Amino acid sequence: MSRKYIFFTGGVVSSLGKGIACSSLGLLLKARGYSVTIIKLDPYINVDPGTMSPYQHGEVYVTDDGAETDLDLGHYERFIDEDMSRINNTTTGQIYNNVIQKERRGDYLGGTVQIIPHITDEIKNHIIMVGEKTNSDILMVEIGGTVGDIESLPFLEALRQFKLQNKVEDTLVVHLTLVPYIAAAKELKTKPTQHSVMRLREIGIQADVLLCRTDRILDDGTKEKIGLFCNVTPDAVKTALDVKTIYEVPLQYADSGFDQLVVDHLQLANNKADISALRRKIERYKNVDRAIEIAICGKYVELLDAYKSIIESFVHAGIENDVLVKLRWVNTENIEHDGLGDKLAGCSGILVPGGFGERGIEGKLSAIQYARENKVPYFGICLGLQTASIEFARNVLGLDGANSTEFDEGTKYPVIDLMESQKEISDKGGTMRLGSYPCTLKKGTKAFAAYGEASINERHRHRWEFNNKYKEQFEKAGMRISGLSPDGNLVEMIELVDHPWFVGCQFHPELKSRLSKAHPLFRDFVAASLKYSALLKK
Repeated sequence: MSRKYIFFTGGVVSSLGKGIACSSLGLLLKARGYSVTIIKLDPYINVDPGTMSPYQHGEVYVTDDGAETDLDLGHYERFIDEDMSRINNTTTGQIYNNVIQKERRGDYLGGTVQIIPHITDEIKNHIIMVGEKTNSDILMVEIGGTVGDIESLPFLEALRQFKLQNKVEDTLVVHLTLVPYIAAAKELKTKPTQHSVMRLREIGIQADVLLCRTDRILDDGTKEKIGLFCNVTPDAVKTALDVKTIYEVPLQYADSGFDQLVVDHLQLANNKADISALRRKIERYKNVDRAIEIAICGKYVELLDAYKSIIESFVHAGIENDVLVKLRWVNTENIEHDGLGDKLAGCSGILVPGGFGERGIEGKLSAIQYARENKVPYFGICLGLQTASIEFARNVLGLDGANSTEFDEGTKYPVIDLMESQKEISDKGGTMRLGSYPCTLKKGTKAFAAYGEASINERHRHRWEFNNKYKEQFEKAGMRISGLSPDGNLVEMIELVDHPWFVGCQFHPELKSRLSKAHPLFRDFVAASLKYSALLKK
């Protein structure tokens, strides 16, 4: 069969959940036996989000091949259980950079370089290239931003051309929009959707399916009204209902016949989708009768998108442990200003996530000391390993003022230091230790017990590392080096010998957790926290 292309656009407001919608449909199509991949087209001029603040962009999601990408790629991987790569995320900056390089080489033979056709051709060629490289039956394309944004116009124009240049049955446009309920009027309002679709049609794009984000089921009359004004049949107007967990969205789509509509439009074989395992898992999640609370100690806690993959990893690990994991967000700057107080009281586990910069570091050290001394399960990720090392050096080894050279270049005890490979680097973008690297685990450790094997591969994003000069001191005092790079030069994992569960890793395990299989470190951390919770209740 010819390759099929599904485009997702959004209107009215941002953050409606195009990434979840795209991923959910991908899951259903994969369940029908089709190979699926997804592209995110981001309309910002940055080459990638690697140098962007979490306040601007949220989490930076890192792929196996070391690409720093949009957080929606995490949703893609978690839902369709396929590894993405750098070709699955493209920005305006990358597109323009490619075109400019071609112009400098003379590829355009001295012609004037313009948005149309050169930029739009580059976008279309990238879409086609991803389909060919992945050899996917179905290529799904999420266009970032909302209709009407100046930034996304080249991508939308490329979509218009792409749809025109391909067979009707080979392309499908899904438009996600908002249908708000006005409490004072006691009615749903369809005008925002009408105007959003109007803007799309002004560009020359007719949506084939409308996904209407709303907090209540759309009745037949509302669907007929939206369909009439937006030039689609009522059965192509689908309710995108607010749900308890994002993993319910595929079930909702299946029940509404969304995937069947797509299959019919694209003239695909009507294979039956078996999503019974997903239904059972969601029912298990919704009906769990016990809960624990785990503290996330960081500096972006008011912006949860900065920790999106960590949040989802706790959902996965909670399901596997039959427990609801509630997260307590603790701003470590507040610990610095006000003291620890009761900020961690009653928590069954403590996690310090990755990050950069010295803001909130002393607060993290206080939280780690609390976890170590009170035998509370602790999980340190990237910076969480580094701060755990600093805390141990100061308070166990007695190395007063021990620190990372990231925070104090002149520290007398640099237990965390800049990697040798990073010392001559000046450019910030795309120059960290990025992507998947192997790690060898020591038998008899909590790390080995979690993975059940000695050789693993995990994704990294860092510049600083454990200073090997302090290895022997640490191990003699009870901090075991449980994971190393195969050459033995890079400390990848640490853990306390005399602690129920105190583990740090230099990599980012949250990037590889899936609903189908929780990451083993999150699974075991939640299990340890569950045991600690039982002790608290005695």
